Amino acid sequence: MREHLAIVELGTVEYQRAHALQQALVAARLDDRIGDTLLVLEHPHVYTLGRGADEKFILAPHPGVPVIRVSRGGQVTYHGPGQIVAYPILKLEGPARDVGRYLRQLEQVLIEALAQHGVCAARRERLTGVWIGARKIASIGVGIRRWVTYHGLALNLTTDLSYFDSIIPCGIEGCQMTSLARLGLKDLGVAEFTNSLCENFRRIFDYPKLTYPGGDGIWSWADLQPTSAEPPAGEARG
Repeated sequence: MREHLAIVELGTVEYQRAHALQQALVAARLDDRIGDTLLVLEHPHVYTLGRGADEKFILAPHPGVPVIRVSRGGQVTYHGPGQIVAYPILKLEGPARDVGRYLRQLEQVLIEALAQHGVCAARRERLTGVWIGARKIASIGVGIRRWVTYHGLALNLTTDLSYFDSIIPCGIEGCQMTSLARLGLKDLGVAEFTNSLCENFRRIFDYPKLTYPGGDGIWSWADLQPTSAEPPAGEARG
């Protein structure tokens, strides 16, 4: 059994700032200066490309929405308001050092959290993520550095799905996205679903308990400044 899992809720954070925070936390986890940590947040509008992603899957991004290449696996996706994002910073050890197993565990966290709210979700063979019928509700893209994880998952709660029309989500031709709001769960709040997500994460990854240290001090600890402003106009490609 693992030690406790620290849940850090950050509110809305600009994507590149959150990525810098992840890098600081990964370095700290590698040195055992921190324990396993789950960041939970939202992002302002942004498109991200995985490290080997093909830009042909970006059809016509919304004006003023940045496009950023990052160090996760997978193709292109969208993050924005109304989407719950979770970044696990975990040290995988022993039998847990199996990327396929880790991805299936993340999917199971989402499937069981959705089931608690009456939503029947499932995997699709040879694809990563979670679907409701033919539509995808959650995307997963991870990075692993010396068996410490970063990046993670994103679930559409009240997301404006029109932003996905500008891309081929996850590089899957014909992929259509959905959200809990589109399924009729318009009154399900971020806090309520986050609680379900974290509790299922605790259970599936076998932590005895969750702790909630708060997000205010993490920025100064990481020598970073939080940013919640809307991203600047134009594109940023890396």
